[in-house]
Amino acid sequence: MPYSASPMGHRSRRRPMSEINVVPYIDVMLVLLVIFMVTAPLLYQGVDVDLPQVDAQAEQDPPQEPVIVSVDADGRYYLNMADDPEAPMTAGELSDAVAALLADNPDKRVLVNGDSNVPYGDVVSVMVRLRDAGAAGVGLMTRTPEGEG
Repeated sequence: MPYSASPMGHRSRRRPMSEINVVPYIDVMLVLLVIFMVTAPLLYQGVDVDLPQVDAQAEQDPPQEPVIVSVDADGRYYLNMADDPEAPMTAGELSDAVAALLADNPDKRVLVNGDSNVPYGDVVSVMVRLRDAGAAGVGLMTRTPEGEG
C-alpha cells in the first residue's frame, strides 16, 4: 500500500525516488569511447624502435635464387635480378620488374633487405608493393648479431 493514513486522516507524501537516471552517463561513455577510438591509433605514430637482431640459421642451398629487393638508407630501391642491380629504381619500376619476374615463376621467393636506418613505414610500403605485384609471401632478411655464431 503506497499511501498510509495519518491519525488526522491526511495521506502522507510519497517518499522521493532514490534511483539514478543512467541515460546521461551512457551518452558520456559513448562520447569517450569514440574519442579513445580516434586517438588510440595516433598515439603510436612516430615512435622510434630499435628492432632486435635475430640469431637464425641461414637456409642451406635454396632451391632457386630469390628475388631480393633492397632499400638503402636514403630510401632508394634496388633489385638483384634487374639488368643493372647497382642502379636505383623508382617504386613504379620496381613493381613492374617484380611483376614481370613473378609472371614467369609465381612461386619464386621474394625477400626485402632493408637498411637498419630506413623508416619502418618505407619497408612496409615496399612489402605492400611486392604483394600487389603478385608475390605470394614476402620475407625480411636479417643478419646474425656480431660476436655470435
